Amino acid sequence: MKLNIIVEGRSSAFEVPDQILFEASDFFDQMNADMDKGWQMSRDWVDNPNAEQRCQIAAEKMLTAIENENEKLLMLMAAYILKTMPGVRGVNIDITGDMNETDIIMEAESNVPLGPIF
Repeated sequence: MKLNIIVEGRSSAFEVPDQILFEASDFFDQMNADMDKGWQMSRDWVDNPNAEQRCQIAAEKMLTAIENENEKLLMLMAAYILKTMPGVRGVNIDITGDMNETDIIMEAESNVPLGPIF
């Protein structure tokens, strides 16, 4: 599956092998268990993040993975987003420090052309 990742207006298609969605299920379960306890989302504390907020949290981790050139974490966060929100086409990651401003782009609203793979 592909996830379009947009950072600072630069769009790239990231390919996530289907098997990762299943092989990382224990990792995803742990992420969800951690988020079930609540999460600090920029200035706001969220007691129980919904699916979109969970994907915004994962996108924030994805940005860190891109900055640190950590492809394994990038792959896991992309897979988590694809698994958490079926029909997602991409994420437009906010870089201003407010993860609440990260946009999750669903299939129906996607008109962003896919670029080269990271």
